[in-house]
Amino acid sequence: MKTLESAENYLETIYVLGQGGKPVRSIDIANELEYSKPSVSVAMKNLRTGGFITVDADGHITLTPSGLQIAQAMYDRHTVITDWLIKLGVDRDVAVSDACKIEHVMSEESFSAIRKHIQEV
Repeated sequence: MKTLESAENYLETIYVLGQGGKPVRSIDIANELEYSKPSVSVAMKNLRTGGFITVDADGHITLTPSGLQIAQAMYDRHTVITDWLIKLGVDRDVAVSDACKIEHVMSEESFSAIRKHIQEV
């Protein structure tokens, strides 16, 4: 499924914040991404409408199966690319920032090739 980069970032953030079973709320996402609460509210409405998240009566956000699939893929890409760049000698902060950009535009073919190369080294 094709999603926008911003949606992928939100889904990945929900995934990371929710690891360990912690409840995730819009304010947590706003704080993590340093976005305004109204911007996050609009994004959550769009993700809910798209079927990527559910929000319960307490405002806790849960990824749907399709949202989880995208979030896990983005997180995997992010961690693999970050680790690869660090191994190449890139400063950790730069590697994290660059990986966040690269993960959304890199083709599956290129990402698979990088993953394969890393596993062979």
